[in-house]
Amino acid sequence: MGARVVLGLAAALTLLCVALVFAAIRNDRAITANLGTANARVEQVSFDRTIIRYETPDGVSHSPANGVLYPDGLAEGDLVWIEYDVTDPELARVAGRTWVLTLLPLGTTILFTWLVAGPLLWWLRSRRR
Repeated sequence: MGARVVLGLAAALTLLCVALVFAAIRNDRAITANLGTANARVEQVSFDRTIIRYETPDGVSHSPANGVLYPDGLAEGDLVWIEYDVTDPELARVAGRTWVLTLLPLGTTILFTWLVAGPLLWWLRSRRR
């Protein structure tokens, strides 16, 4: 029973990470297909998101609720070039950054998940014998 739980959790986390890579690819394709660029100010940096504010050519100010994609290295008050989806200005990324940046953190998460799950599975199965 315990081995199945560990295996299920590790597999679910792996699947989630792979899904996040595909979501990043989808977002990048949407931005590239309807590309707009703007200068944005970093308003807030927190653990789970980096909030920016930018203005589109029609004069409307936007601040994506989910933050900007690929925000690594940004600090409050920074001015950065962003690329956004003109049909959905809530979808924005730091200019020049792509889904490839998700591979290291998600790959590392998968690696450490299995580095913990593998020995734990071995221990649980050897204990049952």
